[in-house]
Amino acid sequence: MKDSHNIEDNRIIKVFLDEEVQPFAEFAPPVKFVLDTTKIPDGKHQLKIIAKSSNHIEGIKLIPFEVKNGPEISVIGLKDNEVIDTQTSITINAYGSETNDKFIIRGSENPRAIPSWIWALLIVVFAFGLFYFVMYLKQDLYESFF
Repeated sequence: MKDSHNIEDNRIIKVFLDEEVQPFAEFAPPVKFVLDTTKIPDGKHQLKIIAKSSNHIEGIKLIPFEVKNGPEISVIGLKDNEVIDTQTSITINAYGSETNDKFIIRGSENPRAIPSWIWALLIVVFAFGLFYFVMYLKQDLYESFF
């Protein structure tokens, strides 16, 4: 009977990007590494991890991900797969790649119209305030029921 401590540890992890034939990294487990996305073009990619156990049994894990190193691009006036048949006004904005700040509110620089529900809410609040102001000026409108 073999002692389990004498078994050679030939475990290996190979990491592939997309459909590459050669791995971009090989490690002995466990491993912690940094994936530098600045060297990967923007778009959808897939990380393929092949691990081999001490018994030479392979396991595969596929992890799809998307790289977005470039600026945030916002398009107003045209949605994905939208059918249009007239002249359409489109606003395009790109921002965000030139800053290293950690606090970025995405979409804050887009020129969007104020939603109609906010206008309706403002009109109701203004009308409510105007009603009470008129009632305050004309005290004779108040009647006591007692």
